[in-house]
Amino acid sequence: MYSVFIVDDEHIVLEGIRNTIDWDNSQFTFAGEASDGELALSMIHEMKPDILITDIKMPFMDGLELAKILKKIQPWIRIIILSGHDEFEYAKAAISIGVEDYILKPFTHEDLIKSLTKVAANLDKEKKQLSDMTQLREELESNSTLMRNKFLSDLVLGNIDHAEAMQKASSLNLDFISRYYKIIINDLRNEKQNHNAIQEAKVRLNSLVKNWPDVISFFIGPERCVCILKGNSREDIDNSSFDYAEAIEHIVTQHLDCNVISSISKTVDHFSQIGECYNDADKILQMTRIWNKSRILSSDDVKNSSDGKISLQDKDPLVDNLKYAGKNEIDSIISHYIEILNDNSQSFTVIASYLLVDVIMAVSKLIEELDGKVNEIMPEILQHSFVEKSIQNEEIFVKNIRNILTRLLDYRDSRIQGRYGDVIIKAKDYIEKNYASQDTCLSTVADVVHLSPNHFSTIFSQECGITFIEFLTNVRVEAAKKLLKETDMKGSDIAYECGFGDPHYFSFIFKKTTGMSPREWRN
Repeated sequence: MYSVFIVDDEHIVLEGIRNTIDWDNSQFTFAGEASDGELALSMIHEMKPDILITDIKMPFMDGLELAKILKKIQPWIRIIILSGHDEFEYAKAAISIGVEDYILKPFTHEDLIKSLTKVAANLDKEKKQLSDMTQLREELESNSTLMRNKFLSDLVLGNIDHAEAMQKASSLNLDFISRYYKIIINDLRNEKQNHNAIQEAKVRLNSLVKNWPDVISFFIGPERCVCILKGNSREDIDNSSFDYAEAIEHIVTQHLDCNVISSISKTVDHFSQIGECYNDADKILQMTRIWNKSRILSSDDVKNSSDGKISLQDKDPLVDNLKYAGKNEIDSIISHYIEILNDNSQSFTVIASYLLVDVIMAVSKLIEELDGKVNEIMPEILQHSFVEKSIQNEEIFVKNIRNILTRLLDYRDSRIQGRYGDVIIKAKDYIEKNYASQDTCLSTVADVVHLSPNHFSTIFSQECGITFIEFLTNVRVEAAKKLLKETDMKGSDIAYECGFGDPHYFSFIFKKTTGMSPREWRN
């Protein structure tokens, strides 16, 4: 299945493409849509679709500019350009960027399907080629590659002095001239010790990074790839480092039994400090030796964590949820428990006691993580009598659960001093208050928490277990559910009220999220 993202400033075109393709019975899935290139860029950054269909002329950022940026940071993406301008210059510009296909408006359903099928066939062919390990082995074993890797290894490990390194780099045709430098170390990991999965991951990684002109990459070990980044400004190199790390994670983990831990070093302004960058990134990875999930960590992440440590163990899902939940999310937690109780109404007492104990355990764990003691903060919840009283009926059960969670979140907010606790809570609070505005997007929220969109996107998805776009969509859909249930408002009015710019897109997303149309859900 290949995911497709659509960008066009004409709603009728967006709706036409969205409704033209039978997503449920095709080899394509609908990833999302946007009405201009600037908005699309932040969405595509998170969604990482396989195929982009974009209009060539749009406000803020046109299709060609969008394509240029995406081809740099997400080179795997295949782009189909739509244009009402039958002009050679547009076609020539699109081809030079590496656009897969070019469709003139007006186009038919057949034109669109034909183009998508062609792109899918090329993607299938590329996958097959990437599965062939022969070329990789030959490349890795060639004398020139071995010499290059030996030099780069010596460089980052500090085994060669500055002057000699510059001379050697020149003889190997390596251009290190830059204003700033940064290193990303990527450790490939596979719990099942699947050698073929690691090998295919290396092929994919090599295929990806060779398209980045400002990156010099090499393998310093069987499962460790080092990327040396160059940049003209600190802001550019800091932002691009997260773009590159996320692209590497996507390409390595997609449909492959392999994970990658990426650590991003500090930024330096002298070639002689590259070794310091490597040591900085390596120290981060040393903290993650037992981590078996893909993750991106930066030097700033470690410095700004609340206790100077990185959490390595898998967490209780409820603890993770409560760690950054807003008080407005307490209702959804309770609703989930009520559903379970309703499904097991004959065993209310037994099920309620299990659920309550689950909450008490999660609350206790989170309080301990925040260096508190539950027997001092909420001693009564540890008493057996508290459980007995709480499961007398649904009303008392809900009241006590709500009281526990509210007190926990108050305690958490008073204790959290780490940058990410503040960031996530502040971001969620802003979203809850501003989801109705169509201007609320990754960039605006990142600006509120004073982080770059790339860094914020990475932090949000890793800390919350859900991407920013998914969270924002869920908030808007939940708000729509409430309006559908409690008011007589028209579906189109609800769409605008909840931050959707197009009622038809709202209906599509609502059904995709809930399995029902807004009308069906209301009934």
